[in-house]
Amino acid sequence: MERKVNVIEDLNGKKTVFIHDILFKGKRAVNWDEVEKYLRQYVGEFYQIEDCNKMIYIGSDLPDEYTHSNYTRILKGANAKAKANAAQGLPELLKIATNEVYEDNRKEKHSKDAKCGWYSYDSRFALPVFGDDGEIKRYNVFNVAMLVRHDEDGKYYLYDIMKIKKRNEQSFPVK
Repeated sequence: MERKVNVIEDLNGKKTVFIHDILFKGKRAVNWDEVEKYLRQYVGEFYQIEDCNKMIYIGSDLPDEYTHSNYTRILKGANAKAKANAAQGLPELLKIATNEVYEDNRKEKHSKDAKCGWYSYDSRFALPVFGDDGEIKRYNVFNVAMLVRHDEDGKYYLYDIMKIKKRNEQSFPVK
């Protein structure tokens, strides 16, 4: 499936992943099974974070965790749709991620898959807002935390994206 995604750097050097298409839409709720199916295309791939040069792998657990995590279950409305559509830009979101923060493993259930702890990174993406005529009016910008687990095999695996927050003070109008 062709992705309509690119990275744009602003005058301050801050990068944003622009996702130009809304694949997962609906008046009421996101079809998370469709998002999970979409995410399977990334399994086995890996991407390098430019800020720290770490290689982040996409494991077979990502599609299920991304779509059925406790965090995903509590999402409603615009944030749920933002997370669903952010799936289109995961490679670029990892590439531009910054502000690495390490945290020890706190849950027994992760004693094997995150034996060496967790890392989180900040990233951001923009989604289009369409007018009644079907044309893009502007883009809304969202900040997000990329959660990465450090496995006992020494590799880093994308686990989920969390802390999705729309930046109210900034949207990019389309001319």
